[in-house]
Formats: sequence, C-alpha cells, structure tokens
Amino acid sequence: MELRHLRYFVAVAETRHFGKAAEQLHMAQPPLSQAIRRLEKELGVELLRRTTRQVSLTGAGEVFRTDAQRILKAVDEAVARVGRFASGAEGVLRIGLTGSAAYRQLPILARLMKREMPQVMLEVHTEMLTPAQESGLIERRLDIGVLRPPVRLDGIAHRPLDNEALVAVVPERHRLAGADTVRIDELRHEDFIMYAATLGSVVNDAVVRACLTSGFYPHRAYEVTETSAALALVAAGLGIAVLPDSIRAAPREGVLCKDIEDALSIPLALAWREDDESPLLHSLLTVLEQNDLFLEGPA
Repeated sequence: MELRHLRYFVAVAETRHFGKAAEQLHMAQPPLSQAIRRLEKELGVELLRRTTRQVSLTGAGEVFRTDAQRILKAVDEAVARVGRFASGAEGVLRIGLTGSAAYRQLPILARLMKREMPQVMLEVHTEMLTPAQESGLIERRLDIGVLRPPVRLDGIAHRPLDNEALVAVVPERHRLAGADTVRIDELRHEDFIMYAATLGSVVNDAVVRACLTSGFYPHRAYEVTETSAALALVAAGLGIAVLPDSIRAAPREGVLCKDIEDALSIPLALAWREDDESPLLHSLLTVLEQNDLFLEGPA
C-alpha cells in the first residue's frame, strides 16, 4: 500500500465524487478509479458504494477514512517537522551552565529562546564547572555551555557573554554585614567556602589570585561541588564565599552579597564544538547575535 493510494481514497471519501476528487488531485478520473479498486482488492473489503449518481462510504470505508486521515496528518506533520529541524527551528538543545550562571543567564536564554525559537526544547544541566562542560562538549553530551574561560581543550569555540565582578557572600550576622563594600584584605582571617580543588574551578583560581595580590592565601575551610551548597554553608555561618556577581540573582536567605573594591572580574562565555554544523546551533548563535547577548570583541 502506498501513501498516494491513501490520499486518493481520502479525496474521494471527502468529496463523494470521483470527478471532483480527480480534479483536486490533478489527475484523470480513470486512473483514480483504478487505484481505488486496487486498494479495495488489496484490503479485501469494499470501501465505496458506487452508483451512477453518487458515491458513498461503506461501514468499512468510514473506519478506513478515519485511520487514513490520521496517518496522512502524521506524515504531513513529520515532513514539516524535519524541515523545521533542518532549518534549525526545531529540536532539542542540551545546555550546561556553571552554578551562578544558572541563576542569571539561564532565565535570559530561556526567555529569548521561547520567543525566538518556540519549537526548540532545552535540556538543562546546571552546576557544571568549566572542565565538566568542556568534557561534555567534546564527548557530545552537551551542545552548548555557559562557562568561564580559559577553555583548555582543543576543538571548542567560545564567545564572551559577560564580565562579572567577584562579590563577597557573607552571613547576615557577619561583622561585615553592615558594610557597603569590602576589600579583599578584610577577608584575610575568614574561613573560605570554595569549590572542590579536584573540579578545576576557574572561580577558585580567580579568588586565590585576588587574595595573593593582597598578601595572603585563603583558608579553605569547606569544599563544595555545587554553588547552592556554598550558599547554604554561608547561611549557616560556617564561613564566607567569593563568587561571581550573578549569584545576586539566586535565592539566598540568610546571606548578603557585598561588592569587593579591589576584586578581579571573571569572564563568562558561550561555548560549542568547533566542528558542530547543526542548523539548530547556528540558529541559536544568530538569535543571540541579533539580540546583542554577546560582548563586543573576541572571547
């Protein structure tokens, strides 16, 4: 059975007239009649009652029309969907984000994609530091990443999204809670809550550099693998954390964020595989470019 035979039958079933159906299908009437006869023979049932004046459906024909219409609709939708996929308008985009970026950049990206690419579904993976995202990209478990350069693995392209200052996150009852701003040197004797050393955190590296510039090495009291855990430990009064400014967008009951006068800033970038020729990826990059989400200049 061929799809065209289903279309022939549905046209006749809907018009109840071979001549009108043939005209609608842009074909001659005799080949249409012969095709319907062959279809009935193949099915072993009579689908149409034919008289000199009219064409009507048998009971089997009514049932077959419903199923044929459903099949043809599904085929048409599949054809349209693959066309949208090929043009980058539909599909699934797997995105990885650092802990703090999930609070500020993820909502921005999600809203933009819902508006500009409504047929694209996001598969979101948060709390991924830069090394984990690099591995995810190279191993094709991620399509894009929102990470913090430098990027160490070959084969990954990236463009800058933001350049964030580091802020001090302190408990509400901390001695610096009332200060408008703090200096790195004022954190000299604090217990630091930092990402686990084995994770290769770019934020950790920036914090250590900032502290060394002020003449001390931070006392690493607790190590965490997730930003949310760092906030929870700060709220419990177990230490302070120095994190990118986007952490201000996180729910943070029990903690305060303080600007650091002499802190370093830390970049944030969108990354993808250099060899990824997916239309979906290129559509996303175009949308981000058109909506000015990239910073000017190279990553």
